[in-house]
Amino acid sequence: MKFKMLFTVLTLSALVFTSCEDNKKKEQEEKERMEQMEAEREAVMQAEQERMEMESNSIAAKAMETDTLSTLAGALQTAQMDELLTVGEGPYTVFAPTNAAFDKVDKATLDNLMKEENHSKLGDLLEYHVVEDEITSQELVQMINDNDGQYTIATLNGAELTASLEGENVILTDEAGNKATVVQADVDASNGIVHIIDTVVMTKA
Repeated sequence: MKFKMLFTVLTLSALVFTSCEDNKKKEQEEKERMEQMEAEREAVMQAEQERMEMESNSIAAKAMETDTLSTLAGALQTAQMDELLTVGEGPYTVFAPTNAAFDKVDKATLDNLMKEENHSKLGDLLEYHVVEDEITSQELVQMINDNDGQYTIATLNGAELTASLEGENVILTDEAGNKATVVQADVDASNGIVHIIDTVVMTKA
């Protein structure tokens, strides 16, 4: 009888101990699960914050917040290229024509490019101002000097620009023979760099 009682007590004690251990294990697992969820939530928030910071400092954002580049910003939106230069990691170099540069373009030509059926042509023109690489003005000058005074730049649309120097100014000569001067260099963006130019560059007709 005593043995049976002792056995019962030991069995109950073992059950209680096992139950306590199970509870501790469950509490630890729940704690770890909550910690993992919190870490994942913080990682998502951090990634979202970084994305917002990148987009707010992107090439497209720089164009939109610069008064003298408002025509370019509008053209990027019309050609649906603003997203590329907002979320595209690049890095890109953009030779950005000023509003005055766009004013030099024949009005009929510009109006025609802005028509919905010609958005692909507008996009092609804008891509001629974009290089899929980050080139600072110092690097560009070095490339020009290292290549006997001229450096050929391949653009996003597959055409080329020729960079040269006139005094201290960097000059871009397009395929149509027009020349554009870099009037402001090295505007940093989160996905590249912007050099502001005084003429819209054109491919061969």
